[in-house]
Amino acid sequence: MTIQTVSTNTSYGGVQGVYRHASQATGTDMVFSVYVPPHPAGAKLPVVWYLSGLTCTHANVTEKGEFRKACAELGLIFVAPDTSPRGPDVPGDANNAYDFGLGAGFYVDATQEPFARNYRMWSYVTDELPKLVAENFPVDAKRQSVMGHSMGGHGALTVALRNPHRYRAASAFAPIVAPSQVPWGIKALTGYLGPNKDSWRNHDTVALIEDGAKYSSFLVDVGDADNFLKEQLRPELLEAACSRASIPLTLRRQPGYDHSYYFISTFMGDHLHWHAERLKG
Repeated sequence: MTIQTVSTNTSYGGVQGVYRHASQATGTDMVFSVYVPPHPAGAKLPVVWYLSGLTCTHANVTEKGEFRKACAELGLIFVAPDTSPRGPDVPGDANNAYDFGLGAGFYVDATQEPFARNYRMWSYVTDELPKLVAENFPVDAKRQSVMGHSMGGHGALTVALRNPHRYRAASAFAPIVAPSQVPWGIKALTGYLGPNKDSWRNHDTVALIEDGAKYSSFLVDVGDADNFLKEQLRPELLEAACSRASIPLTLRRQPGYDHSYYFISTFMGDHLHWHAERLKG
């Protein structure tokens, strides 16, 4: 698999790159970003995957996430995929809404038409893109972790729960923890997977835990001034599910913070240090 370099910039002694490739999973060109910190020649480095939220591309966290200083100090590769397939022939929401279709792939493999052909973001972020990154960057495949924001927090937690031996750590900013129970998730899962709610459970963090999935521990931050907290995010559901399943959860409710990258960038360093501890050795 080949990649095209869109841009590279030196930052904190490492290289921030943006790349494009033809994706077999989505049937479209996909753009993603990779930060590679300074490192000795021949070294293999741990990698943190970051899954973004609704309306985002790779660029939001790349430009506003403030992760590079910590990644350079900790020796972490940081990868940010797009959130959906894109292109003139890719179907979107019929009413051009922000919460379905383009920029809102929800990290599932769609089974419903007309989305099944392109919206295969689960396969993209768990299979195709990791293989591509491993072929082109100095990744230690035995030391991977995953994090995300909002829709991407949903993606990160479900990816970790379904692949606990691949990802050593998982954290999230303001995740949608129970998409089967909130408007954003109900709309997306119905549109991509159909009305049978049993098919939704593999893409619902709380449902996966209820069905027996286990994980070593989670770190989750939410802002108590987040406009989406009560209707869409519902962190108390994750807290209860983890408690019942004896899954260690550090849930931090941050006073005064909202849903934006001002919130994410403030606590990004905390999360990356937390990941780095679990990616050692």
